Amino acid sequence: MQIKKLAILSILALSLFTGCNDDKNINEDVVATTKPQVEQLPTFHLKTTTGKDITIEVTKDGWNFKEYPNKAVLLTFFATWCPPCKAEIPHLINLQKKHSKDFQVIAVVVERDKSNKSLNTFIKNHNITYPITNSQENFNLAGAVGGVSSIPAMFLFNKKGLVVQNYVGAVHEEILESDITKAIGK
Repeated sequence: MQIKKLAILSILALSLFTGCNDDKNINEDVVATTKPQVEQLPTFHLKTTTGKDITIEVTKDGWNFKEYPNKAVLLTFFATWCPPCKAEIPHLINLQKKHSKDFQVIAVVVERDKSNKSLNTFIKNHNITYPITNSQENFNLAGAVGGVSSIPAMFLFNKKGLVVQNYVGAVHEEILESDITKAIGK
């Protein structure tokens, strides 16, 4: 009986601390394995669920988040159906609030045909305070970061726009806190 309980707990823990990968819900566009081979560096024009624009330019010196100058940025790729994605929302809210002067979370939904109405309900139900983008451009951005094959997938950029850390699966708040503190230079 003890072994059965241990096996069940192990499976639950493994599912919580790994990422989601449901082939029918993560579009093929997102599962790129290499960086795009482009002569001109891309600019991404993302739309939030509230209609605001977020412009991200990839430059030879790093990534420029136009609406968030001089801030470290955490891009988090997620889906509303993904349990680990939902589990880390309170941690991202806490970190956004704690470091709001120097840090910004930007959530990038990787679900096709997800309506802003349903996403706004999700945002309200989870008390999300950071922007969530919902557009076709999300999938192009996922390819530009090197591909997203499991979610949640997060990329932490320092204030200079350089990727300083990437994560796949749920991450403990303490680990994110330590990495964010380094990224903002404190």
